[in-house]
Amino acid sequence: MRYSIFLLLFLLFSCSHNDDTIKIKGSDTEVNLAVQLAESFHQTNSEVFVSISGGGSGLGIASLLNNTADIANSSRSINKVEIDLFKQRGIPIDSFIFAQDAIAFVVASDFPIDSINTQNLANVFGGKFKDWSPIISKKLPINIYGRQSNSGTHDFVKKRLKIEFSPYAKQMNGNAQILEAIKADHSGIGYVGAGYVIHGNKGIKVLTIYDKENQKAVSPLDAAMIRAGKYYFQRPLYQYYKSDSYLKIKPFLDFEKSKIGKKIIQTSGYYPVNIKP
Repeated sequence: MRYSIFLLLFLLFSCSHNDDTIKIKGSDTEVNLAVQLAESFHQTNSEVFVSISGGGSGLGIASLLNNTADIANSSRSINKVEIDLFKQRGIPIDSFIFAQDAIAFVVASDFPIDSINTQNLANVFGGKFKDWSPIISKKLPINIYGRQSNSGTHDFVKKRLKIEFSPYAKQMNGNAQILEAIKADHSGIGYVGAGYVIHGNKGIKVLTIYDKENQKAVSPLDAAMIRAGKYYFQRPLYQYYKSDSYLKIKPFLDFEKSKIGKKIIQTSGYYPVNIKP
């Protein structure tokens, strides 16, 4: 609730202080973190307003292209089609990796497994397994909860598993909606940014993951393993911006790199870049 109120206030401020507003749009994975960073930033930079909204990585990049955002939050790298659109309009862009994220695969707290391997995940999310019997010896239906195709998280999971998602996978609006669905569905499985479950989430269980190269199951909540690059579903979080707007957004980017900014990233369940354990 606190973050929702804060987000609303920033959006209202942006309407009347547009010239002094840094507009950030995009990744739902990054939106709560961006709000926390903006809140702290504003305390020492009160003359600069920051408006934040989600909607997916694709929306953020499109908003940057259409001049309705100064920064596009993206949980995936920009693709060739998008790069070509910026080139066609003669718009040079730059990027900044400000954090790392890990994808958590979640089930209901009473689901009878604690870990799963990447091949079984591919079979589940790709639709090869129609029920859970190959994994838990019970013929429970598999209900998949994921994101829409414009989501960077959707794109990342698909590429890491080397699949096309099952046509029966439910496309949810965001991480919070996925978590609520999993709590109510005792044979469902979904994926969310680890920042959404780092402080616990009653009614859900975060699965540990292992693959052929790493037989030890690793949790997306294990900071040491993330720093060592040992979790199969970890990724950089990007911020894209137009090169000619760098001076406008530089104070906010500098804040993200600062000791305070990195502390916020860390306590929010994400992983700062370029810091020692």
